[in-house]
Amino acid sequence: MFCGLEPRAPSGHRSLPQMKLLLVGWLLASVWAEAQDYYNLLGVGREATVREIRQAFKKLALTMHPDKKPNDKSAHDAFLKINRAYEVLKDEDLRKKYDKYGEKGLDEQQGGRYESWNYYRYDFGIYDEDLEIITLDRGDFDAAVNSGEIWFINFYFPRCSHCHQLAPTWREVAKEMDGVIRIGAVNCGDNGHLCRSKGINSYPSLYVYRAGQKPEKYFGDRSKDSLLQFSMHFITTTVTELWQGNVFTEIEQAFSSGVGWLITFCSETGDCLESQTRQKLAGMMEGLVRVGWMDCSSKAALCEDTRWILNRKKLLWLQTLDSREIYNQIINHLPDLPLLTKDTFQSQLAHHRWLVSFTFGEKNTASNEHKKLKAMLRNDHIQVGRLDCMVDAELCLSLYIQKSCLAVFKGMGVSDFEVHHGKNVLYNIVGFARESVSAHVTTLLPDNFPSDRKEPWLVDFFTPWCPPCRALLPELRKASIQLAGQMRFGTLDCTIHHHLCSMYKIQAYPTTVIFNRSSLHEYEGQHSADGILEFIQDLASPSVSVLDPESFQRRVKGRAGGEIWAVDFYAPWCGPCQALLPEWRRMARLVAGQVMVGSMDCQKHQSFCRSQGVRAYPEIRLYPSQPSPADTYMTYSGWNRDAQSLRMWTLSALPRVSVDLSPESFRDLVLLGPDHWVLDFYAPWCGPCQHFAPEFEVLARMVKGEVRSGKLDCQAHQQTCQSAGITAYPTVRFYPHLGTRRVRFGEPIDALSYNVYSDDILPGKASVELWPVGYTL
Repeated sequence: MFCGLEPRAPSGHRSLPQMKLLLVGWLLASVWAEAQDYYNLLGVGREATVREIRQAFKKLALTMHPDKKPNDKSAHDAFLKINRAYEVLKDEDLRKKYDKYGEKGLDEQQGGRYESWNYYRYDFGIYDEDLEIITLDRGDFDAAVNSGEIWFINFYFPRCSHCHQLAPTWREVAKEMDGVIRIGAVNCGDNGHLCRSKGINSYPSLYVYRAGQKPEKYFGDRSKDSLLQFSMHFITTTVTELWQGNVFTEIEQAFSSGVGWLITFCSETGDCLESQTRQKLAGMMEGLVRVGWMDCSSKAALCEDTRWILNRKKLLWLQTLDSREIYNQIINHLPDLPLLTKDTFQSQLAHHRWLVSFTFGEKNTASNEHKKLKAMLRNDHIQVGRLDCMVDAELCLSLYIQKSCLAVFKGMGVSDFEVHHGKNVLYNIVGFARESVSAHVTTLLPDNFPSDRKEPWLVDFFTPWCPPCRALLPELRKASIQLAGQMRFGTLDCTIHHHLCSMYKIQAYPTTVIFNRSSLHEYEGQHSADGILEFIQDLASPSVSVLDPESFQRRVKGRAGGEIWAVDFYAPWCGPCQALLPEWRRMARLVAGQVMVGSMDCQKHQSFCRSQGVRAYPEIRLYPSQPSPADTYMTYSGWNRDAQSLRMWTLSALPRVSVDLSPESFRDLVLLGPDHWVLDFYAPWCGPCQHFAPEFEVLARMVKGEVRSGKLDCQAHQQTCQSAGITAYPTVRFYPHLGTRRVRFGEPIDALSYNVYSDDILPGKASVELWPVGYTL
């Protein structure tokens, strides 16, 4: 996919009528641009989640689909517009490009195909309306399943009939297990890469995930009872039967450690929690309240004594047997998180890691759920507390806390903290806290912004309402761990610090910038830790030469006789160009020492690119070695623009060092000659042979001068190859000259590229043989 050139602005004097026409045209263009805004088309805000975007698109699809308007000739084009908007906004990377560059930053083919009306009515977004079922995607899957909660996840495909048959049952299971374990769903139609990475190869596939343990697949029948029984198997919290020998000891031990008790007194009247309900409640309140039961039909006196003793304590008597009602009453009754104040805040945070809930006097359901955080993070040695900004307003203002939020303080005082910007649900908060205390990402304020620091900083300019911004934050934490001691990481909230973001001309979110003393480098690439690491590695040791017209004329056009140049002509606003950027850097590292690699910014040097005949972006050209004319080049026309495909195309332009052999020259030069030889036995029709050919030429160049290289066509000279013992294509063999003796057959080497075996074919080595992946005869 290519991006066309931006229209060239006409120059020169304009008459008054021309200016009026221009003004009208500009106004119409502005109105059209607003009408075409993808968020407006779907009727969602720029902060909309993927689930909200999918829900909005489905509503529109059911009313605007051409199947519902067979007589409306404009229905197809109208539906294509909303379909394209959906395809772009549901994808984190495409959404970032659209937010930054608009439509011109996108591939023209996105959203060009759509499904039938029946698909959107019955197959699309199966669980989007179910509040008890959490729809996971690649951005939050890992954080969810590693949060410490138990997850039962349904991997499904929209067109799978068995998936649709399971859906009503899955909803019932979710309602039954609400609050006990998390019931999730992953749409493998939208998240194919995620599903493949988890080994999903059939639908529906049901897995239980527990942090630190191998996922367990469900193989039973898909009835509600069987699924519930399987789910309860993972609730291992102990439910204790209380009797004369343990009742008072158990209760006092729990109270002394800050844990309460839920006791059900079971009598012949049947006023008792069922066994499964007790087990559910034990799992729902693990770490907060222990669950026990007492058989009052056989131990009536003990029950009376226990009731009398407990009545002297602060008790909550429950008048319901419903697990959800019991849970809500207990969680409301439990004490709030420890309260921090401005007097204790500094001292507490100086030596311990804390997760702090900043509130503004309000108390809601989320506040009650936060009571569970202390128990969930106990083993991570993270203390949990709260601070009321209505009481300590000055402290909150100094930290730029303007609304209720959570933040991790990493034990280094008040200045080293990170604010949570994910979902306000326990699994997301717990995952954030565990990641944050191990990572080295700091929430930046004007006082600690690294504009003039000596050490290098990576700063992420973002807004909390931007989903691609939130998806990038976990990747920054991963990258900060790998670059600990080499680079500092910080995030700046542009909804709060407008002036700093304006100072650095931030126009889209997220924008990631490397501050290296006086140098600034904006990151362009995939939202992943690996992409960030590669970008930083490339800054430290650039693999791609940044060209301008002067250096292009001098280095590319005036290249030395043996030099080959690969040049990417691109525009920063072009979506396919941005997708190519990390692959281009990766390719440059792969061909280092063989081919020179450069890039030319055609937005900055527009007239020069036009003079070179560049008409679309990206345009990839290869300028071969002399004596070809300086202006001679080859244009890459391949469909794939990944690093390996580009590498193979680039290496194929290297001048050949190996020679073609016939049966006679094989006998005279290789078997009887005085030189060392490395040979590639191949067949022209063999795909792996074609793929390996450039690799072999690189090997030939590496050993040139000490070992001669040759190729033998086994389709044309089948008998010669058979007599040499060749049984698969391609096969590479080394024939060393050992005085008067020549070794005809060598031992195989377990290697697939020249990097491994090039050292093994130098003089003095025994005869060896390489068996790359190929065709067996």
